[in-house]
Amino acid sequence: MTAAAAQVRPRDPRLDFFRGLGMFIIFIAHLPWNSWALYIPARFGFSDATEIFVFCSGMASAIAFGRIFDERGWRLGTARILHRMWQVYWAHVCLFLVIAGGLAAFQATGFAERCCNLPTNYVAELNLHPFFDRTAAALPGLLTLTYVPNYFDILPMYIVVLALIPVVMGLSLAGRPAVLVLIAGLWLAANLTGINLPAEPWSSRGWFFNPFAWQLVFFTGFAFMRGWVPAPPVSRVLIIAAAAILLASLPFAYFRIYESFPAVRSIRDAMAPLWDKTNFGILRYVHFLALAYIAWIAAGSKGRYLVADNLWGSVVAIIRKVGQQSLAVFLASLVVAQTIGILRDMAWGRGNLVIEAAANIAGFAVLIAVAYSVAWFKTAPWRSTGPAVGVADGRGKQQVRVPSNRQAAE
Repeated sequence: MTAAAAQVRPRDPRLDFFRGLGMFIIFIAHLPWNSWALYIPARFGFSDATEIFVFCSGMASAIAFGRIFDERGWRLGTARILHRMWQVYWAHVCLFLVIAGGLAAFQATGFAERCCNLPTNYVAELNLHPFFDRTAAALPGLLTLTYVPNYFDILPMYIVVLALIPVVMGLSLAGRPAVLVLIAGLWLAANLTGINLPAEPWSSRGWFFNPFAWQLVFFTGFAFMRGWVPAPPVSRVLIIAAAAILLASLPFAYFRIYESFPAVRSIRDAMAPLWDKTNFGILRYVHFLALAYIAWIAAGSKGRYLVADNLWGSVVAIIRKVGQQSLAVFLASLVVAQTIGILRDMAWGRGNLVIEAAANIAGFAVLIAVAYSVAWFKTAPWRSTGPAVGVADGRGKQQVRVPSNRQAAE
């Protein structure tokens, strides 16, 4: 390896921090009947943690994959994207089977009805009954991503958006305007024509997260990290404008306000297509950009306010670790959210503030443990170049395994 190739680009603390923060918010949102969900960003504005996840994924993809296109060419760059799509695809399938199998086994025991008459049918809550009632149609649909039930929408959308990266990188050779035409054109087509992918073989329902619309926020992050779009300046005018956008959207997003004032509710309903989540309405985009700008300013230049040798710095370090392992944490969060929700309902029920706090904190602890465990496994400690260790063979004799040159290099 050349010296330049051997250099590792330092991680941006802002990217890791906000991805990690998004993971905790997503867990809160997916824990069934969670009172803490009343206080997540989605309750106070049009955008929510999904935008954080997708935007940061775009930035991370620019770092992880963009350099491969630059240094190894379009063909190998595309191969790397296909490899990542393959990984995410099987992660999605396995996640579905784990949750569906676990919930089906739990429902089959009848324990919930005999013990405590749980108020929620968790299988129905996730729209999984069609999978069991119409398995012959649903199973091929699961494998072809034409059956995408509730709460399993993000990874299929991410797979499709990843598939667009080679197209975007190819068009970038013709100039940035060509990329802009593609990205804006797909978003407009999703909003004006309703183009989407099927979510069920037996109905006309489309994906909850329309990938042709949500690619806009993904490639916004991608473009910022690639340098195609310059970072905005630190400006008092922009800060005031961003804050004004956030405040102006509050009455139309916070349910306690719009439900108390019929006029506000009427306006909110009238502009519903503009904040529609499925097709990523323009108000969601504007609100997210304003929120992202404020967060970018608050983090300081190069994220200097996120790096400190104190309690705050320790907390940020944990959140950043979660952000560094966002895919593994996301997969775990969906399983953990359903598990903790069932245990809470079985043992104590809902409505107790102490129990709700314990459920959320326990979930956070599991996500943190997953992040640190995955990070440890990624270091491949079994490839250590330390002193050779004696290994007993089947006859009780000691053998010494010396790492090969390749292992030593790794």
